[in-house]
Amino acid sequence: MLLEIKGLHVEAEGKEIVKGVSLKVSSGEQHVIMGPNGSGKTTLAKAIMGHPLLKVTGGEMLVDGESILEMKANERAKRGIFLEFQSPTEIEGLGIMNFLNTARSAIGSKGSFKEFMTEVKQNAESLRLKDDLIGRSLNYGFSGGEKKKVEILQMSILKPKIAILDEPDSGLDVDAVRVVAENVNKFHRETNAGLVVITHYSRILNYMKPQFIHIMHDGRIVREGGVELIEEIEKNGYNFE
Repeated sequence: MLLEIKGLHVEAEGKEIVKGVSLKVSSGEQHVIMGPNGSGKTTLAKAIMGHPLLKVTGGEMLVDGESILEMKANERAKRGIFLEFQSPTEIEGLGIMNFLNTARSAIGSKGSFKEFMTEVKQNAESLRLKDDLIGRSLNYGFSGGEKKKVEILQMSILKPKIAILDEPDSGLDVDAVRVVAENVNKFHRETNAGLVVITHYSRILNYMKPQFIHIMHDGRIVREGGVELIEEIEKNGYNFE
């Protein structure tokens, strides 16, 4: 699967946030987008997923050559795009298991309910999620770290072709960062999905092997390269002079 972003411009509440971003993500690739707060990383991620409060004012988004600009978020999900939210929403009354089962049915996933239950249990154990959490409402009363793990659980069950992870390491302690990274790596090995990891810091990247690093600033990708860029950012910060 190939996701192509061409000269994308995006507005939020009448203000341009993304200012001409171009990006290609293919199956099997690991991309990282880094940049300071307010650089447009999360807005870019939400625009790719089809957030209804954002307005695309220019450019194109293609999946295997087909435009997805007119597709709603659920239609993009069916095409294989997944977004792990920076700040997952709490939904009281919507059970995690019901949510996951409904979501996998909506995207056409196959397999019996028994197989689904086994898969959820195995992935929850791998993420070190407590048994009682899986029986509760989606993210309701969860810690920040628990919410992030549940997002990774969703990805593991839904098996998207392109997964965008918006700050998967935020709210996690050192041990949890390693656990989340290990599960992201496991998902990548088993599915060969394309990955886009958005982060401020390199700590989660110490457990991963990204090939492509993109640095965003003021709504644009200003630098691109390999892992050497991570070391440079750690040493010098986001110095755009």
